[in-house]
Amino acid sequence: MKKHNFSAGPCILPQEVLKKASDAVVNFNGIDLSLIEISHRSKEFVEVMENARNLVKELLNVPEGYSVLFLQGGASLEFLMTPYNLLKVDGKAGYLDTGTWSSKAIKEAKLLGEVDVIASSKEDNFNHIPKNYTVPTDVDYIHFTSNNTIFGTQFKEFPKTDSLLVCDMSSDIFSRQIDVSKFDLIYAGAQKNMGPAGTTLVIVKDEILGKTGRTIPAMLDYKVHISKDSMFNTPPVFPVYVSMLTLEWLKNLGGIAAIEKINNEKAALLYAEIDRNPLFNGFAAKEDRSLMNVTFTLANEAHKETFDKLWNDAGISGIKGHRSIGGYRASIYNAMPIESIQVLINTMQQFEKQVS
Repeated sequence: MKKHNFSAGPCILPQEVLKKASDAVVNFNGIDLSLIEISHRSKEFVEVMENARNLVKELLNVPEGYSVLFLQGGASLEFLMTPYNLLKVDGKAGYLDTGTWSSKAIKEAKLLGEVDVIASSKEDNFNHIPKNYTVPTDVDYIHFTSNNTIFGTQFKEFPKTDSLLVCDMSSDIFSRQIDVSKFDLIYAGAQKNMGPAGTTLVIVKDEILGKTGRTIPAMLDYKVHISKDSMFNTPPVFPVYVSMLTLEWLKNLGGIAAIEKINNEKAALLYAEIDRNPLFNGFAAKEDRSLMNVTFTLANEAHKETFDKLWNDAGISGIKGHRSIGGYRASIYNAMPIESIQVLINTMQQFEKQVS
């Protein structure tokens, strides 16, 4: 039976990417060596790294004056690297608190200086994106999380500020068109739309670095990693390679504009069924619904066992909701085919017939 993988991450990747990646583990580019046993200094892997960086620049139209890095430690390490590199000694940072990951970022930033939580939706269990907040002018940077995987909310408009703008785009990068020039730092764990867990994409404006007045440990210093072309230490060669393959797949599909259209169609189908079907309730506020993570609950928890059996029998995997909100979460990242969305919808309609 075909499995329909709605996992929040590590998540679904295109089948052609998985095939090429598996071949490379055995014999990379016909050199009779595995990708994961060649030197990261070899011309073969240096070419992979350069191709991956160039694809990021091309797909996102990254302007001149920005560096593209492939680092390690996930977005969780970026929670610390951001203040290390941007928060001045005796400075202050502004954060928008919209979920678990932004809360963790706030916690890390507080280790290095003052943090102003500009707005939060915590009191409503993060079921919406805060609005009508005032952006302070006395902060070194503003940080927000563009898409909240656990709660299923997403910024439709980005904060406007004269300070530096920083965004954790781990779960929706490459899913919709953005203007990189509006940001000073973007970071994203690979394991949603780009590749397997193990590497983290960083896009940083060069001129903002080196101005904090603090000593930065080498592994946490963006300038060090830029000077070494993401190879200050041995890079995660396999995740970088698979990310390169995924970005090639996305380019061949038609790029960001093409995948954004597909993603809008997928999300519209699933949300329409949630709103139509009386046995389900959407969790996130309608105006803030994520195109990547669709969160919903049962109208009557007494029917949980029935629905769980149906989706299991249909070959659906990974839709159990996070413990923070319960219910269900269907993560529909770039590689999720619309056919799998339809299988889930059919299962929800079968559930309705069975219970009614």
